[in-house]
Amino acid sequence: MSEHREAVRTARSVVVKIGTTALTTPSGVFDANRLASLVEAIEGRMKAGSDVVIVSSGAIAAGIEPLGLSKRPTDLATKQAAASVGQVALVNAWSSAFAVYNRTVGQVLLTAHDISMRVQHNNAQRTLDRLRALHAVAIVNENDTVATNEIRFGDNDRLSALVAHLVGADALILLSDIDGLYDGDPRKATPDKPARFIPEVAAQGDLDGVVAGRGSSLGTGGMASKLSSALLAADAGVPVLLAAAADAGRALDDASVGTVFAPRPERMSARKFWMRYAAESAGALTLDDGAVRAVIKQRRSLLPAGITSVTGRFHGGDVVDLRALDGHTVARGVVAYDQAELASIIGRSTHELPVEMRRPAVHADDLVRT
Repeated sequence: MSEHREAVRTARSVVVKIGTTALTTPSGVFDANRLASLVEAIEGRMKAGSDVVIVSSGAIAAGIEPLGLSKRPTDLATKQAAASVGQVALVNAWSSAFAVYNRTVGQVLLTAHDISMRVQHNNAQRTLDRLRALHAVAIVNENDTVATNEIRFGDNDRLSALVAHLVGADALILLSDIDGLYDGDPRKATPDKPARFIPEVAAQGDLDGVVAGRGSSLGTGGMASKLSSALLAADAGVPVLLAAAADAGRALDDASVGTVFAPRPERMSARKFWMRYAAESAGALTLDDGAVRAVIKQRRSLLPAGITSVTGRFHGGDVVDLRALDGHTVARGVVAYDQAELASIIGRSTHELPVEMRRPAVHADDLVRT
C-alpha cells in the first residue's frame, strides 16, 4: 500500500462526500436504504476512532418525489423549492440511519458567501468543531434554498474540499457512482480505445491525457468536478481518495479501492487557503512585468508603483486578484487601500507619496500565488 493510501486509512479526521447518485435509484428517486448502507460503513470508520464530517448531496433529488416532479428541475425557483422540501427529508434520513447507532446528527447549510467572507468562514469552522466536540455527526450541504446560479459552490465536490480544509481534516473521501479516475469515460470505452484506470495521482504528469467529463442529470458534479476538487484539497495538503459508493466499506476501512491523490508536502495555512480558494474577489490590480517578477519570483510585497490599473469596488482588507498585463491572474491578496485611494497613487514611487501612504498595496504576508 502506498504511503498516501496509508495516510487515508489512518486519518483521524475525515470528510466524506456523498454524491447524489449514491443516494438515488437509477430512475432518480431518493433511496433511504442506500443511505443506511453508507451510514453502516461510516459508523465502522467512526468506531475505529476517526472523526467524520459528512458532506451530503441529494437535497434537490430528495424533493423531487414529494413535490410530484417527474425529473430534476432546471429553473432556479423550482430547484430552491425542491431543496427546501428535500433538505428536510435528507437530514431526517441521515438522523434515522445514525439513530440505529445512538448517534445524533446536526445539519450545517452553507452558501458560497458563508465561505468567502472571513467572519462567516470562521463561524462555520467553530460550529463544525463544536459539533465534533459534542460527538454529533455534522451533515453539511450547500444551502440550495438561498443559493443563486451566480453565487454558489456549483457542486458539493468543491464544497467538500473547502470543508476538509475548514475543519483541518486529515483526509477527504469522495464517494459517488465513479470508482476512480480514468483517462477517459469508461462508459464510452471501446476495445480499440479503452479507458485507462489511474490508481494514484502523485504528480502533474500522472494526469497527462486525462479527459474529464461533466455530471449526470441528477447531480451537478462529474469527473471534471471531482478531479478539480481533489486537486484543490491535495494542493492544500489533504490526501484524497476518489471511489465508488458501492465500495464505501473498503474505502473507509483500508482505502484499497479507487484513486488516491497525494497531498502537497506542507499544508497550506488557513489564511492563505482562504485567500486562494474560498474568498470572493472584490476587484483586480493589473501589474507591470517588473511587479509580476517581484511578487511571484522574489516573493516581495506589491507596491503602488508596479500597478498599471485598478478595477472593481473594494475596500482595504478585501481580497483582490493580481493580474499580469495579458490579463492572466498570477496571485491573490488582501489589499491595503480602498479602490479610489489606490487608483490615485498607482504608478508612483514610494518617495513620491505622502508619509501615511508609504505602505505596500498588498503585503507579501497577505499574498498567495495562483
